[in-house]
Amino acid sequence: MPRVLVLHMALVLGLAAPGCATAESRQAKPRPVMATVLSIGDGDTLRVRRNGSSLTVRLACIDAPELAQRPNGAQARAYLRKRLAIGTPVRLLVKSSDHNGRVVAEVIGAINLGLALVEDGEAFVSRRHVDQCDAAAYLAAEARARRRRRGVWQVPGGIDRPWQFRRSRDTKGS
Repeated sequence: MPRVLVLHMALVLGLAAPGCATAESRQAKPRPVMATVLSIGDGDTLRVRRNGSSLTVRLACIDAPELAQRPNGAQARAYLRKRLAIGTPVRLLVKSSDHNGRVVAEVIGAINLGLALVEDGEAFVSRRHVDQCDAAAYLAAEARARRRRRGVWQVPGGIDRPWQFRRSRDTKGS
């Protein structure tokens, strides 16, 4: 991630003062950021309030079905809404930002929400980004969901992966 973007995210999240990023602070493990849930967008996106600012957060290391992937996309969103009521305080373990400018973070309420979504078959592990999290825990949770035929795994082999669905939809529009 470009240094300027890292510094911008740190400033927005209130983790650093302007010009205070040192080589040591960039290497240190980021501390959790406290926020409050404002809304749930879909199965892996929410809005939070932090220091009076509203931020869009994408759950790290997972990929939930798109809302257009009926009924699984709506089920993933309903699952997240059930687990994260509006006004719930959460801890964000910020990993990066994405191409849409969203903060990418593990979201911890009473539990790690991304890990719970995977464990209950409401999302897939993002193979491209799982190295940002505890990869072994996420992959083991997905294996358990597949074995137990939960959620997206009720269909043998699982449903179309969200990244495949997005790619096929993008090529149809071209």
